[in-house]
Amino acid sequence: MSSLRGPLRAGAAKVDITPRDLTGLTNLFGRPFEGVHDPIFLRALVLDNGLKRAAIVAADLVEFGDTRAVREQIERETGIPARAVVITASHDHNAPRVGKVTPGATAQAGGPATEKYSEFVYQQVVAAVRQAQAAQQPARVGVGRGSADINTNRDVFTPQGWQVGVNLDGPSDKTVWAVKLESLSGEPIAVLMNYAVHAVVLGPDNRLVTGDLPGAAERFVERYYQDGVVALWTMGAAGDQNPKYSGWNTSLRQGAEENGAGYLLADAQGAIIGAEVIRVVSQMDALASEVRLEAEQKVIACPARVPLRNGTRVERVQAVDLRLGLLLINQIAITAVSGEVVTNIYQHLRAVSPLTNTLMITIANDRLGYIVDDAGYDTPTFATMATPIERGYAEAAIVNGLLEMIEQHLC
Repeated sequence: MSSLRGPLRAGAAKVDITPRDLTGLTNLFGRPFEGVHDPIFLRALVLDNGLKRAAIVAADLVEFGDTRAVREQIERETGIPARAVVITASHDHNAPRVGKVTPGATAQAGGPATEKYSEFVYQQVVAAVRQAQAAQQPARVGVGRGSADINTNRDVFTPQGWQVGVNLDGPSDKTVWAVKLESLSGEPIAVLMNYAVHAVVLGPDNRLVTGDLPGAAERFVERYYQDGVVALWTMGAAGDQNPKYSGWNTSLRQGAEENGAGYLLADAQGAIIGAEVIRVVSQMDALASEVRLEAEQKVIACPARVPLRNGTRVERVQAVDLRLGLLLINQIAITAVSGEVVTNIYQHLRAVSPLTNTLMITIANDRLGYIVDDAGYDTPTFATMATPIERGYAEAAIVNGLLEMIEQHLC
């Protein structure tokens, strides 16, 4: 393995993707935006060990559609292989979506304004990767994990059936992951954070663009380091996880946003995650400057079904393409899945992974919709009713597919 190692170089960049024209743009709930509460950004991290290259792009957006075209453009313009690029969104429900809906996916389609904004964002994705690549410097990397109790299982059984709420006894992973990149002199370059929670502190009544909880966490970390670091938020297995506290019962309108409970709650919970990331990062003492860097992606066709939830419209197809990815940095396995994975699937992967430091980025390189574990099909929860994949395929495809990639690159 040592012959595959090389001196790590890392660079990061941050670009503003706040829409300049809100006309025709809506939040995930279909409500038109009326203003901007806080700007949204796109952040990129590029890694290079002299032998291989990789990039992660994280955006304060609802979702991306299939990112093949932009990843191929990145390969042409930077030399970073498309298979080594992970593009993900925070799943911020009060930001625009980007890209076309993949056939069979349970995503929200946009109109001409979405298409125009998507082209702008794609340009910024490539620009951010190029900036990050140009900013590369000798670096070292470390990983750590902490804990924060601001997420909750959201599947609650009521007299009216299964509803979305707060289930403190349901499966919920409280792990806060942090991957730190710093210069050889110890100056911060980037922090990649990962946590399992939906970005839905602000609800459907909000009409202002905002980064929600993930944006607040990113701001907290970057301000702590006096904007000397790029903080990338990635969403973990949050398919069944909501914030414990939200402002959905508060009417939030332009002009009253500063006093809106939702924004206060987003900032508070984002600060908790950000503070835990900083605590974890500050205690890292075993950073590596010589690394093995491996990246791979695969596509698995899974039999499709028409979601059972009322109001969910999908294009009828025989199969949907589930996209998996792996970025291996020494003994750090950053896995990626193109859907909203529930807690139990990620826990299954962690239980069988040979690497202790195995984290999962979801809504990566596409968004199919909810992906539930096999046993979850017995319970008609919000996620189960909306999954576009037939029972018996997704959990095995994700766990076995990612495990095979990890084991292959450890040989």
